[in-house]
Amino acid sequence: MAEGKVMNRWLVVVGGILIQLCLGAIYAWSVFTPSLADAGWTKAQTQFVFSAGLVSFAVVMVLAGYYLMPKLGPRKLAIAGGVVLGLGYLLGGLAGGTSVAMLVFFIGIVGGAGIGLGYVVPIAVGMRWFPDKKGLITGLAVAGFGFGAMLWVKLAGAWGHLIETAGLSNTFAIYGVAFFALVTVGGIWMVYPPEGWKPAGWTAPPPKAGQVSEGVNYLAGQMLRTPQFFMIFITFVFSAGAGLMTIGLMKLFPKEALQAGGMDEAAASAVAGTAMAVFFSLANGFGRIAWGSLSDKLGRKTSVIIMCATQGIFVIAFTKMAGTPALLYLGAVLIGFNFGGNFALFPTITADTFGAKNIAQLYPLVFLAYGVGGIGGPILGGRLGDLGNFPLAFTICGILCLVAAGVTACVKPPTEAVAEP
Repeated sequence: MAEGKVMNRWLVVVGGILIQLCLGAIYAWSVFTPSLADAGWTKAQTQFVFSAGLVSFAVVMVLAGYYLMPKLGPRKLAIAGGVVLGLGYLLGGLAGGTSVAMLVFFIGIVGGAGIGLGYVVPIAVGMRWFPDKKGLITGLAVAGFGFGAMLWVKLAGAWGHLIETAGLSNTFAIYGVAFFALVTVGGIWMVYPPEGWKPAGWTAPPPKAGQVSEGVNYLAGQMLRTPQFFMIFITFVFSAGAGLMTIGLMKLFPKEALQAGGMDEAAASAVAGTAMAVFFSLANGFGRIAWGSLSDKLGRKTSVIIMCATQGIFVIAFTKMAGTPALLYLGAVLIGFNFGGNFALFPTITADTFGAKNIAQLYPLVFLAYGVGGIGGPILGGRLGDLGNFPLAFTICGILCLVAAGVTACVKPPTEAVAEP
């Protein structure tokens, strides 16, 4: 089918980045943890909101992709995500901003639900508009999620000084209003192309190793019966869990390590904050684009193996790097770059393995692994931190990443013949 008078497909990328900039606020959580610790929260409690948000995000994403996307369509679903996310932060701020129960509920559960509603939309829409560049476009669409952490961390801290000048509760409220506005604008362009539309001059190439043939699209129940689903799932659990633990501890662990090396508290806090807000966040965003683009050339399986294996090495090495500013920044870049790759590679390896047409229903089930990793990684890090052993948490997660690389190496194409529904 010729393009005709259809929307410029690059507007989908612009809208997706705007949406993901706001959804990525969950990765900015570490900027709030020092203020909460000063208010009497334990290290473990500072991770409760983060973990609750990740679990809510993953669970609601399944409901959004499976039930709501077919009924509401991508535009309405994206805007609904902005409304719920904005309300979560706004009500968390209005509730006072330091209550464990209130922040776990409003920012963790409600805010996480808003992220879950909106997250799958740019991925599903982008794959429809860009069948010729699935890896690159998925990476671009989710890059905002990584870059968003830097934006919201810096606005709350070094750039905008919102926490210092407006207070914690007002910062949450301001963010809530901003999230609603930006996601609503981005949601305007979240529409599927006309049925049968393809880019001008493009024809589907023959499938690469590990890919299903054109026109083969698994349903969710069919995917869940395959061993490939469980292998991809456990790989995502281990890879995401390591990165999420690092995000949750990127301020606390390096700060302690730097102070142990003789740096004063204020300087250590600034260095650790820069590691998360600038180096990790930028690498996280660029990693999504780079890994997505690389996977279009190397293949998804090879890319996942390389990403997980190197991440295991980097996470283990981070225990020795965190106490030196230059090495801390390098470690934040390496781990952040690989962590970002998860969000470009796992949607596309799911599409390659089970078909792209039903990705809005399939990928949320794979993405539940992110919720599992969001419980295990940050809570493990927080508990061992309270016991004074942050390095052990990083070592455990690094070993699991190496295991994940081995699991992916064993993944073979599914053999069940499935006709397009």
